[in-house]
Amino acid sequence: MNDLVRPFGPSQPVVHDWHLDSVVSALHAARADWRQSQGRLRDFSTREFPSRAVLRDVVATLAAALFPMRLGPPGLRDSSEDFFVGHSLAVALDALAAQVVLELRYSARLNGLSAEDSEAQSEARSVSIVQQFAAALPDQRRLLDADITAAWQGDPAARSVDEVLLCYPGINAILHHRLAHLLYRAGLPLIARIIAEIAHGETGIDIHPGAQIGAGFFIDHGTGVVIGETAVIGERVRLYQAVTLGAKRFEQGEDGSLLKGQPRHPIVEDDVVIYAGATVLGRITIGRASSIGGNVWLTRSVPPGSQISQASLQG
Repeated sequence: MNDLVRPFGPSQPVVHDWHLDSVVSALHAARADWRQSQGRLRDFSTREFPSRAVLRDVVATLAAALFPMRLGPPGLRDSSEDFFVGHSLAVALDALAAQVVLELRYSARLNGLSAEDSEAQSEARSVSIVQQFAAALPDQRRLLDADITAAWQGDPAARSVDEVLLCYPGINAILHHRLAHLLYRAGLPLIARIIAEIAHGETGIDIHPGAQIGAGFFIDHGTGVVIGETAVIGERVRLYQAVTLGAKRFEQGEDGSLLKGQPRHPIVEDDVVIYAGATVLGRITIGRASSIGGNVWLTRSVPPGSQISQASLQG
């Protein structure tokens, strides 16, 4: 009999000696070495970083508040819709504010502020940031409505806008992105990136929160899509699976380190379609109403109305 397979019926639990004292001690030493190498010799009596689990719940609660009758609880009725939205927003924004404080304190420490200064500034700034975030939510709902409509109109397999919202990974990804982008612009890159990576893990669609994306954006199928930090995407743009809007090269400083924040990803103008497997690299411009064929490798700008395929590139 396999040692891992035990017979049915009552049995006494087996207690093993894993020598955990030595393992815990060795892990403590490894953490201490890391913190010393990073200059983090201080008291870690409280959590230092935002929580991925909390932010996952925040986004789910915000999504329910944005679309209460479709993403909210099954027992919700029209008569209590506004109450549910208000309650959900209060819960989500309170939780978000606590995470914002953590990132602001972390950022302040990296910039050399004292604990007292970072504490005072973080509390005040977090309230202001989350207030502005909340005020932007109605506009985000309207943007998402345009995204959902684009998906419904652009996919003959879609039977309703409700199916699109409930089922399409591209809509899940863009919902996360629109919230993450607000936080990225508010100076919270870590929280924004965590939210983006939650969507990446769920959908296989990797959108950096810094990417600027216009209304009516539709990612069909979606798996393997990559959109870089400095990409700029216009309105009514459609991408298919495995499309990459990436960087061609990375600029380096005098010390050899990579320069951060440089514009290095494509600009995609309005009404462009990019088909499956296409790779578009560098700070190039895809002109309005162009069509980029499947599996095309493109590293140069194309004018409005272009029809680019592998055959046209070879020609």
